[in-house]
Amino acid sequence: MKAARFHGRGDIRIDDVPEPATRPGTVKVEVEWCGICGTDLHEYLDGPIFAPTPEAPHPLTGESYPMQLGHEFAGVVVELGEGVSDLRLGDRVVVEPYIVCGRCDACQQGRYNVCAALGFVGLSGGGGGFSRYVVAERRWIHPLGELGTDVGALVEPLAVAYHGVRLSGVRPGQTGVVFGAGPIGLVTAASLRAVGVEEVFVVEPAAVRKAKAPGAGATAVIDPNDGDVVEAVMELTKGRGADVAFECAGVDAVLSSAIRATRVGGTVVNLAIWGHNASVAMNDLVFREVSVVGSLAYCNDHADTIRLIQDGKVDPYQFITGRIGLDDIVEKGFKELIENKEENVKILVQPS
Repeated sequence: MKAARFHGRGDIRIDDVPEPATRPGTVKVEVEWCGICGTDLHEYLDGPIFAPTPEAPHPLTGESYPMQLGHEFAGVVVELGEGVSDLRLGDRVVVEPYIVCGRCDACQQGRYNVCAALGFVGLSGGGGGFSRYVVAERRWIHPLGELGTDVGALVEPLAVAYHGVRLSGVRPGQTGVVFGAGPIGLVTAASLRAVGVEEVFVVEPAAVRKAKAPGAGATAVIDPNDGDVVEAVMELTKGRGADVAFECAGVDAVLSSAIRATRVGGTVVNLAIWGHNASVAMNDLVFREVSVVGSLAYCNDHADTIRLIQDGKVDPYQFITGRIGLDDIVEKGFKELIENKEENVKILVQPS
């Protein structure tokens, strides 16, 4: 079968690879749609970052690049491994793309998303969604019901946002501010509204991204070029500050603004993966008892995320800005997202 594989920085190729075999306790999924993630773009531009190298193969898969990419994918069940009896051929499903040890302290706590040897299908081995077939353990397979697999490919990034929203402890009727209207920022705004947050402010300077924010659920959009962001949030909240804030940019100045825009006793959730050590004014936290929480990916969040979509509380279609075939993944996928990132949210790839 054909698959898009990472061979090194700036080098993604369409290769012929063996079709994966179903093992006991696993499910073979024919991938219909797979989204291109910001992590994939970072790997292409600056990698290897998460992709294990030949000098240091992944401890659980034993694999290193070249390897298949793609971890935001959904498809249909085409084969059931021995012992799997609660799914049917043809079921539409999304795959939670984890590779975990099951033995470390984090896994024993049930926090498998911070496993000591954490890996991801499509980044660490075990196949990838930019291919026709993927085989995954039954525990990672989530039925979509009547939802289409194009929407299914959006469940993974929505689950990232939902996990951060859940960790924030935000309650219906409270206020939230999201810093950054890229793909994760937009789905975070949508997730906040879906759980009953009445006022969601989005901070974004780019015109195209600002235009997308209201459709994602923003009740106000703040342009940092127009004035002080913290003052704007304070004005919108009658001087209190937001109950929760979300840092989706990985920028020191943005983190500082997020902390200072949060009310006394509030919570800042960091969703960004940082490329450098952050600089934090600790007194901004101490003097107002603001909590900063790190949020990584998702953990037992896929089922709830799917229900939000099924109940009509989140509209994933608004985030799909392109659909392409596997052969066009570099020119019309990766390069399009890099060169026109403000105009795109999610480009879906159809591998078959």
